[in-house]
Amino acid sequence: MAEDQPKGSAEARSAEFTFTDEQNQLRAAVRGFCGEFLGESSVRAQMTSDPPFDAKVWTRLGSELGVLGLAVPESDGGAGGTLVDQAVAVEELGAALACGPLFGTVYLAIPALVAASESSDLLMPLLDGARTAAFAVGDVAGAFDAAAVTVDATPTGGGWALSGTVERVVDARVADVLLVAANGPDGIGLYAVGTDNLGVQRVPLGTLDLTRPQATVGLLDAPGRLIAGPEEAERVITHALQVGSALLAVEQVGAAQHLLDLSVEYAKSRLQFGRPIGSFQAVKHRLADDLVALEHARSTAYHAIWALTDLSDDPALAVSIAQATCSSALTRIATDTIQVHGGIGFTWEHQAHLYYKRAYTDAALLGSAEQHRARVAELVLTAPAKDAPRVATGIPN
Repeated sequence: MAEDQPKGSAEARSAEFTFTDEQNQLRAAVRGFCGEFLGESSVRAQMTSDPPFDAKVWTRLGSELGVLGLAVPESDGGAGGTLVDQAVAVEELGAALACGPLFGTVYLAIPALVAASESSDLLMPLLDGARTAAFAVGDVAGAFDAAAVTVDATPTGGGWALSGTVERVVDARVADVLLVAANGPDGIGLYAVGTDNLGVQRVPLGTLDLTRPQATVGLLDAPGRLIAGPEEAERVITHALQVGSALLAVEQVGAAQHLLDLSVEYAKSRLQFGRPIGSFQAVKHRLADDLVALEHARSTAYHAIWALTDLSDDPALAVSIAQATCSSALTRIATDTIQVHGGIGFTWEHQAHLYYKRAYTDAALLGSAEQHRARVAELVLTAPAKDAPRVATGIPN
């Protein structure tokens, strides 16, 4: 940034909303890794296995590529990058429909541990891919709600005992550690609970998307470790939910881009009445509308990432805009992909149905598009004019 440009100026902000050469190289490296180890055949094999991901590939993502902790400071054992770096990797993993506990570990647990300045004995194994985590914190449309906490924490001789039930926890089935919000004597805190404890019960749930397992977590006097006390738990949880929502939006962009590429290639090669179906107006218009929806989604997703990175805009507003836009875009493009592919798009053998299931599952996580639109309206309409949050227009290319 040039020194003569005031912080926040249009020139400075337009320079910020671009990807660096290093980020483009990172994108290429993750894309190559996904092509080699996370192809469609691998996804199909992993999603029906137990656990539903390849632990060796997961470890390589952490220890070799280092993409599980790109936004974690070097002082905490991470790569020392930014949330933009993490988003670039997540977009490519979303395009590949990568199996693994990304949602629980990378999107939610790691940001929470970093925000809580938690010691490396919990964080480092997650960054290296040696362990996995899940975020057993009830949310209302992706926002922390103290009234939704259903677990109680009781002090013991040297720690805490947690009891209660948390419904539909993504990645809980495969997690080594759970981060749990619980009501303690002095208020709500965030606790770490190992899933190997006898007091932890995980009941697997049948899910639409087999690549994203869920479970109901039951705790009965399960020993827990306090991560964030009542004075900081809300801040830590809110930060994790906002980062998780933004990264989920970027994942949706990656999946949508992959589907649109599939549809365009098929429309070019599939002949009907002696012509490629892409030459027909109805198909062209459908794909053009999908491209507009995708580019809109990409700009809102990365706007949310940048807002969380440099606080250039209100994070709560930016994240809700991204979630509302990206959920709608991916579900639309997933549906259109099946329509464009015609008969084969409905078959089990075609990959379109895998992305279709991911699209509708993601759209229900951390708040639906409708809920986030309502939040955007509330944030904008209730804010005083002088304090009304800004919405950036920078669009990364």
